[in-house]
Amino acid sequence: MISPLRPDVSLLIMRVALCALVFTHGLWRATQGGVAPFGEWLESKGFPFGFEIAAAITGYELIAAPLLAIGLLRPVLASLFVAIYATGMILVHMPFGWFVVGAGRNGMEYSALLIVGFLLVGWTRAKN
Repeated sequence: MISPLRPDVSLLIMRVALCALVFTHGLWRATQGGVAPFGEWLESKGFPFGFEIAAAITGYELIAAPLLAIGLLRPVLASLFVAIYATGMILVHMPFGWFVVGAGRNGMEYSALLIVGFLLVGWTRAKN
């Protein structure tokens, strides 16, 4: 029989997995020419300095994800990820409904899961 993981180990696994996902997201955008189109899209939604915002979000994903993965500044870094992905959920995914695939396309469910995960990682007092 496999013994259950201790809660602090479970949270460590969750934190590293979340950080790997968002780091990969930022890495793709940075290396595949996605920053400029993201900035243009932000400007089309009325945001000034769209490219700068897109570059800042991308940089945050690339810098903050590894820092959070090793456990630094968990409440602060996780809260900023929540703000970024909650904004993205509202602006990008909400118009498409709830489901990412199946009953819909490009919906909010994945973003909601990321947000809950970052809230959990940022607000718990685990040792790791």
